[in-house]
Formats: sequence, structure tokens, C-alpha cells
Amino acid sequence: MAFTRRQAGLAAIAGLAAAAAPDWVSARIILGGKQIDTVSDGYLTLPPEFVFDGLAPDALQRVLQRYGIPAGPLRPEVNVTLLRDEDRVVLFDAGAGPGFQDSAGGLPEALDAIGVASEDVTHVVFTHCHPDHLWGVLDDFDDLMFPEAAYLMGRREWDYWFDPETAQAIGSSRAAMAVGARRRMEVLENRVQLIADGEEILPGVAARSTPGHTPGHMSFEIRNGSESVLILGDAVANHHVSFSEPAWPVGADQDPHAAAATRLRLLDMLAAEKMRLIGYHLPGGGIGRAERSGSGYRFVAGA
Repeated sequence: MAFTRRQAGLAAIAGLAAAAAPDWVSARIILGGKQIDTVSDGYLTLPPEFVFDGLAPDALQRVLQRYGIPAGPLRPEVNVTLLRDEDRVVLFDAGAGPGFQDSAGGLPEALDAIGVASEDVTHVVFTHCHPDHLWGVLDDFDDLMFPEAAYLMGRREWDYWFDPETAQAIGSSRAAMAVGARRRMEVLENRVQLIADGEEILPGVAARSTPGHTPGHMSFEIRNGSESVLILGDAVANHHVSFSEPAWPVGADQDPHAAAATRLRLLDMLAAEKMRLIGYHLPGGGIGRAERSGSGYRFVAGA
């Protein structure tokens, strides 16, 4: 087998990765014959105003203090879901890749550490096109990180980010996101399969439209008989404000009011049906459940 440039890079840092010995697999669910793991891409460093812009400061501080969130930058986990089912190896989102934030982009090392080669990945399914979800499709050399994979994305999300006018319309603070998204999507253009709400995209995996965080954001339900788990992406993006006060419009969402309506619908369903969930930025690897708590909800970590 040819030794690719990406493999050469991994070999060069293999000793460092082994020495650090991080816990790459954060959490696991066994669903019939399906094995679902969350693997770490690292974490983000975000200014609080990016996430909480527009919220009343006093009310916000009461929630953050209740959850023990310190002042200063937020550092949410980045949890990539890995599904192994028969001969399918499926990633839900591709991580941040190189060049976004130094604290993220560890997915290739995480997969390597658990014995999953990039060439083993058969499908990459995207919740949306923000950098920490999409940019990891390309390596340091702008080659495809997962060269054998099929790529799946909601049609509305694809159309929005692939439109060259989006970079001008989205606002200066997000313009670089739009430019970076389109550059990567151009590489995927002839390989992507566009999907619709309600579609069974793989055996036992259905797409669910959850707009607001981005215009075409999707979540994905993995089902086996009467059991299921919902991969939320960023539809519920933190364990404090978005659970405790789901109706609050959050600045990190592109359409805060649509995103709030989506959160309320999802959390009501998840709590009522006692369905397990996986959140891309939730703590403890992101796997847990939503429970009602007063007028809101709380995140209960654990499979």
C-alpha cells in the first residue's frame, strides 16, 4: 500500500501521541449490533460573547454560576460520533482539522489510537458546515482525510454554504467560516450525496431537520428496534444555558429564535421518550439524557 503524506505526518508524531496517551474514546453505546463511540477531536476556546451575545448579563451569570462555569473563555469538548455497524464505519462530522484552533483537530490521532485508519471510514455524515464539523475533511496538504468515504449532507445546508453570496451576506464575524466551508465543499462537490429530512440515509439511521444553529442543520437518529439515540450536532450546544433556559436566543446560533424553537422541541421529545442523546459539545463525551428540571431541563451524562 502506498504511504500517503498524511500517514507520513502521523508517523512523525506517533511517539508524541503515545506518550500523551489521551483517552480518545470518551463514551460508548451498544445498540443491538451497532457500536457507537464518541471520540475526541479536542476542545474549542470560545469568547463568551460569541456564545451569549444578546442575553441579559445578570440572568446569564445566575445560570453560569449555578453550573460552576468560570469567567473567561469557554472550552467545550469536541465529540465526534463513530458508528460501526457490519461493514460500515461512519463518522458524524469530521472535526476541525488543522489550522482552525490549536486545541482541536485531534480526530486523526484519536482514530489511529483506536485502530481505525482513515481509509477504513466508509461514510462521513455532516450535521452542518461550521469549521469544527467540516474543516477536518482535508489534511495539512489539502488532501481528503477520508479518501474512501461517501459524504452525506442535507441539501439545504449544502446550498446555503456553497452559494458564493453567503460570504458577503453572513456578516463579517462569520465570513471566514463561509469562505473556508466553500473551499472544502468544492473538493467534495462530485462525491457528496444530498439528503432530506426523514430520509433513512443508512440502515437504521434517519435524518432529522433541526434548523436554527445553521439554516440546514440536521440531527441523526440511530435506531435498533425500540431503542434509539439522537446525534444532536449543535442543535443543543451546551449543558448549561441551552438546557436550563432553552427558549433563550443564543448568539452562537445563526437564527437564534429558530434555534430556540428547535431546542424546545428536541428537549421535550428527548425527555418524554427518555431517548439517549449525543451532543457535539456536551461534557463527558457528550452521551447522556435530557431530564425535566423546573421550567427547563438538565443534562445527565452517561450511557
